[in-house]
Amino acid sequence: MSKQQSKPEEKGFFEKVKETIEEFWDSTKDKAEELKDKAEDKIEEIKEKAADKKEVVAKKAAATKTTVVKKADTAAAKAKTVAADVKAKADTKAKAITTKAKEETATAKKTAANVKAKAADKAKTITATAKTKAAGAKKAVAAKTEKAATAVKKKAASAK
Repeated sequence: MSKQQSKPEEKGFFEKVKETIEEFWDSTKDKAEELKDKAEDKIEEIKEKAADKKEVVAKKAAATKTTVVKKADTAAAKAKTVAADVKAKADTKAKAITTKAKEETATAKKTAANVKAKAADKAKTITATAKTKAAGAKKAVAAKTEKAATAVKKKAASAK
């Protein structure tokens, strides 16, 4: 007969515990690897979603920034336009007031010159009239004096 037994050898208690622990360890190891792989996949998936959302947020932020910049530029342009209009209106009014003042001054000067000219003409007329009357009066007085002198001379000559 052979010395080999057909039955497997019976293992001892500690060997059975050891095998059981090894089986637990192997299955735990496998599960840990599976969990690790799942976790890595989930992290990648989350990163991709975050990257997509980040791109969307970045695009929205860029669009919003562009809109805000355009609105700010528009508001600034409107403010500049309004300021320019106000300045132009103020300049126009100032020029109109200056022109009106110059015209009024010129009119006043012309009126004063006309009054002065009329006064000078009137004075010349009065002076000429007075000279004429004075000359006429002198002639009349001279004529009367001459007549009186002639009459006195005649009386003096007749009285002699």
